[in-house]
Amino acid sequence: MTTLHSTSSTIYSSTRTIRIGSRKSQLALIQTYWVQEQLQKRFPNISFEVQTMSTQGDKILDVALAKIGDKGLFTKELELAMLNKEIDFAVHSLKDLPTRLPEGLMLAAVTERENSADALVVHEKYKDKQIDTLPEGAVIGTSSLRRLAQLRHHFPHFTFKDVRGNLNTRMAKLDDGEYDALILAVAGLQRLGMSNRIHQVLPTDVSLYAVGQGALGIECRSDDLEVLSLLKAIEHIPTRDRVLAERAFLRELEGGCQVPIGVDTQLQADTLTLTGLVASVDGKQVVKDSVTGFVNEAEQLGIQLAQTLRQQGAQDILEEIFKTVHRS
Repeated sequence: MTTLHSTSSTIYSSTRTIRIGSRKSQLALIQTYWVQEQLQKRFPNISFEVQTMSTQGDKILDVALAKIGDKGLFTKELELAMLNKEIDFAVHSLKDLPTRLPEGLMLAAVTERENSADALVVHEKYKDKQIDTLPEGAVIGTSSLRRLAQLRHHFPHFTFKDVRGNLNTRMAKLDDGEYDALILAVAGLQRLGMSNRIHQVLPTDVSLYAVGQGALGIECRSDDLEVLSLLKAIEHIPTRDRVLAERAFLRELEGGCQVPIGVDTQLQADTLTLTGLVASVDGKQVVKDSVTGFVNEAEQLGIQLAQTLRQQGAQDILEEIFKTVHRS
């Protein structure tokens, strides 16, 4: 017998099992199980089941992300599974989700943002240092061109080295002395129970964060109204408004993980301030500005800021980066 129950005028069938797609990494699973728990609390009569898979970005660990040059590195396999109806929705770190999604899929919900900043994690020998007091030549590990460009701009005397692998692998390389410090997302460290390794939270005047950093993005089929309605129950509207502005900014600039683009959003009542940055990979050119407006115009603000930065020189920086990417 089919049991029906309703929430907010939508009727759900408890005979359906909702299948949640996730990458296999420890962080991805922690995030996905958290979403599963939140939904299970709100809809106890519905079954939510997690299915895992490996993405291209999980498999290619010996090449810098920027050199792979594909924007859907951590999402394509999950998206294909959704379109094939093997899973019903997928949980992503929102910063990994491209701003242009395949036809038939949509960003259904955004969860409340954790700390969006970048963190400095240091080797034991530098525990008395901050980012601006590390010695000349200190080896800094990062796989992000956004972090690399901004740090090169502020600290050209450091040595920068790519670092890939899961968080435990990166930490082991740091502790073994292969790196003097790493730059990682505060949110990821917190979710993995490694808050004690956060040596310094980098201020935004040193490192603007990635679009969507610290938030989870839940993607589903755009015609699955039942799942869409379920997911809206765990959406955090202030975070959604902030990331809509950020993603519109990135989309307008047509930037992906191989482009040094950083953002910061601040929300006060119904007013949103978006700061954006475009930098050359060597850190020598930086274009940065801010825009403020009403929160209900979040996406328009992102587009407006992107156009402003283009006029201030971002277009030349982006064209040079794209040329370099295509040459390599």
